Amino acid sequence: MKNLPNIDIIIPNYNKGNYLKECLDSVLNQTYKNWRVFLIDDCSTDTSKHILEEYKKIEKIKVILLSKNFGPSYCRNYGIKNSNGEYIAFLDSDDFWPPNKLEVQIKEMLNNNYDFSYTDFKYFFNNNKNNIKVTNLPKIYDYKKFIYKSTMSTSSVLIKRSIINEIYFKEVAHEDFLFKCELLKNENLSFKTFNTFVYYRINKNNRSSNKISNIINLWKINKTHNNLNTLENLKSVVSIILNSLIIYGWK
Repeated sequence: MKNLPNIDIIIPNYNKGNYLKECLDSVLNQTYKNWRVFLIDDCSTDTSKHILEEYKKIEKIKVILLSKNFGPSYCRNYGIKNSNGEYIAFLDSDDFWPPNKLEVQIKEMLNNNYDFSYTDFKYFFNNNKNNIKVTNLPKIYDYKKFIYKSTMSTSSVLIKRSIINEIYFKEVAHEDFLFKCELLKNENLSFKTFNTFVYYRINKNNRSSNKISNIINLWKINKTHNNLNTLENLKSVVSIILNSLIIYGWK
């Protein structure tokens, strides 16, 4: 794999000490070896810093400890600005990858000249790995399709740095949804990579569990940043809700 591009993996972390080892070990076990990790710890107050002491010793893992809590947008933007790999991957610190994730994904992107790709994901609630379900996402997303579906795990995406340009995560709720919208609005397409996936953990106490807040925040993003009129916004939010119920059920 000599001559294959370098991938910078950006991992924000806040109080996910229970899952950090599983997350980082899944990167260390990748069959694709041309990667570096930028882990930005957002002033965690749990066991995270203790666990990260072990991984700080690994040359390919750069651990940045923030002095106060700034939020996930700041952490991801910090990683983007301080890395320089040709490709950028994101991984949430409570998710993890199968060993072939990067190898399959980067090879398919290079073979097909893709600049932006994602995978299906296997999701489970909390620690219940005995009840894992897998998605069957569309083969391609453009902006119009995405604002009605929006199902794309941030931990699954791999993006050529050149198309990110000056697009960063904004300080809003659902910052990852808006980031993908802005990439797709910029005349980019995102293609699904087959034959690999991401393990996606859904926690009861994470932001995604607050359904009413979800709806309000999606509405605000569509109105303020996506400039959808009231009818378009209503169609988008209702479609996203229905799609979420189909995939996850009412949990």
